[in-house]
Amino acid sequence: MGIPDDRVEQRTAPGEPPVDRHDEPTETRESRRIFRSMMSDTNLLRLGAITVVIFIVMSIARPNEFFSWTNFASMARQFPEIGILAIGVMITLLTGGIDLSVNATANMSGILAALVMTNMAPPGTPLEQVIPVIILAVTVALVTGTLAGLLNGVLIAYVGITPILATLGTLTLYGGIALAITKGPAVYGFPDQFLAIGNATLVGIPIPVIIFTVIAAIFAFMLRSTPYGLKVYLLGTNPTASRFSAIDNTRVLIRTYMLSGLLASIAGVIIIARTNSAKSDYGGSYVLQAILIGILGGVSPAGGFGKISGLVLALLSLQFLSSGFNMLGFSNFFKDFVWGALLLLVMVTNYLSTERSWRWLRPPGANRTRGQPAPG
Repeated sequence: MGIPDDRVEQRTAPGEPPVDRHDEPTETRESRRIFRSMMSDTNLLRLGAITVVIFIVMSIARPNEFFSWTNFASMARQFPEIGILAIGVMITLLTGGIDLSVNATANMSGILAALVMTNMAPPGTPLEQVIPVIILAVTVALVTGTLAGLLNGVLIAYVGITPILATLGTLTLYGGIALAITKGPAVYGFPDQFLAIGNATLVGIPIPVIIFTVIAAIFAFMLRSTPYGLKVYLLGTNPTASRFSAIDNTRVLIRTYMLSGLLASIAGVIIIARTNSAKSDYGGSYVLQAILIGILGGVSPAGGFGKISGLVLALLSLQFLSSGFNMLGFSNFFKDFVWGALLLLVMVTNYLSTERSWRWLRPPGANRTRGQPAPG
């Protein structure tokens, strides 16, 4: 998703007059508009095809294991946490930034929630006391994640540190805080009522899937139909134009990174509820997978382009692939290699595809500055 506008004059080569697309015949302008719309849907069609192919291949390779209700139930409890982290990374990518600290934020938030429960609701605590403690623990986790995102936003929007460096620093900071709190060992032994968040079902659907679906729907609506979503896309497309459009870029960035931290804390709560333990180093490859899901889902690393629907398809395809790798006996080291190679392959493919699309879309005489993304 981008913010194309046929009324905007395109960049031209030095010394050439600006090109106005209104000089083109109406049929040509309309054909270009339709082509741009088709290109935005092509990524979703390609992702859908990839997802179906992976599902079919893994079902054939391990029919009795992969194509089974047990495996589907297991996947349904695994992908929501990484999917929620991926949405957090996605909204920061849309602004032209990135959040590398989401996994560390999730672990830190989960550990604080775990300590609240193990200290205030040990085994044998009456039910009427357990429920308020669980509510307090979840609140502590959500506030922690939001404050962690606020710090990221302040470092980026006010101090002016590059997003990748700011969140790399806070990744180490939050991971260090979590390690210092636990001294290394995992925190475990939570009330059964809390464990239901990560393991129970509602009308046959795992609760983590319901949580992820609600979050995905909320953010799809926010990005598509609210002023905040428009500001995020405009900021990622052109920060200067955003500023001259009376948009407070600083406020948008702060809000975006706070939302990313909040999403990370929700993922942290689901993680400790599913595993019945909280560790400072859980999910070491989650950040790489979250970025890969966003890029594979059509989110531009340069900002301004991407849809939740594409992210969901990318998430499902990678979950099918990961489950298939486990059944085929591949090690976690090999999977990390595959995720890294796939990330590079997708970025190169998207870049070459963008270049080809731009050559067709631009009017004669219009040249694009190197590195500038093609219109949405």
